[in-house]
Amino acid sequence: MSLMRITSPHAHSGQSTAKVMLQVAAATIPGILALVIYFGVGVLINIALCVATALVTEAAVMKLRNRPVGFYLKDYSALVTALLLGIALPPYCAWWLPVLGAFVAIALAKQLYGGMGYNPFNPAMVGYVVLLISYPVEMTRWVAPAELIHGTPDLKETFALIFGHMNVDGFTRATPLEIVRHNESTILAQLYQMEPVFSQGNVAGIGWEMANLGFLLGGLFLLYRRLITWHAPVAMLATLAILSVVFYDGGSSLSEGSPLLHLFSGATMLGAFFIVTDPVSGCTSNKGRLIFGAGVGLLVFVIRAWGAYPDAVAFAVLLMNFAAPFIDNYTLPRTYGHKAARKATDLEEQ
Repeated sequence: MSLMRITSPHAHSGQSTAKVMLQVAAATIPGILALVIYFGVGVLINIALCVATALVTEAAVMKLRNRPVGFYLKDYSALVTALLLGIALPPYCAWWLPVLGAFVAIALAKQLYGGMGYNPFNPAMVGYVVLLISYPVEMTRWVAPAELIHGTPDLKETFALIFGHMNVDGFTRATPLEIVRHNESTILAQLYQMEPVFSQGNVAGIGWEMANLGFLLGGLFLLYRRLITWHAPVAMLATLAILSVVFYDGGSSLSEGSPLLHLFSGATMLGAFFIVTDPVSGCTSNKGRLIFGAGVGLLVFVIRAWGAYPDAVAFAVLLMNFAAPFIDNYTLPRTYGHKAARKATDLEEQ
């Protein structure tokens, strides 16, 4: 069979991979600014360590594979992976955690499968989960918002905390999701009055709610630029909201938290707009994205409410990454000229 050169019609959007990645990185800025304001510059140091490690690892692997290093670094996919991982880490964790996490994300979760476009799992979430499972104590030491500790650590204290010359425990407190998850004796109304993280906040804990609003703003920018579709984010947030309403008992001591707490605390908005929208490890059709997003929302609530981890976005995303090929198999859009949609396995049999 001879090969034919395919010509028009083709539509070109002018959006290269590099341009898309840079816009995704720019969309994280409002959320990062909120994190820095409330939790300090440790966030930026985490990001810097992750980015440096990711770029060096990507370059080293490309060199080993005899591929042009500059060409692959210029797509900025490693930068975005490192950026998302750095955002997710506790702001004053030990320096080797972001270094190890970024190495795992690039070398094992991305390049081991062949590089960008071939990885079945979200690399940033793989790096995060490996760290969380291996070092649970270090990964759950979140610093308290600035208002609760009379200002975030200064630059000198920040370097001392990150590089091991000062104990971070004096700056840490339980996150809003942890407080509610481990509460067994106080009704929520009283708990919100007793806990400064709630009493000084509005709906989901001071600092956390503003960070989530920042990532929501960035997500709306991505939607406006048509870099992502609405299907997965809306399905995830709607499912999480519906479940939190169904299981909200009005605020007893056994309550799993209000819908606003689940939507605007933890990594909810970061996950909804920057993680579940990954075009490689997610689903390809709009119907598949709806199912994928709903599955993530379901798993996030189940793990938060009855699991061992107060926040669950990374685990939920990786579990749905497993299911993405199966979902894609049954949600292929109808091909032009055919009356009904076909499964991917039908195409393989031809």
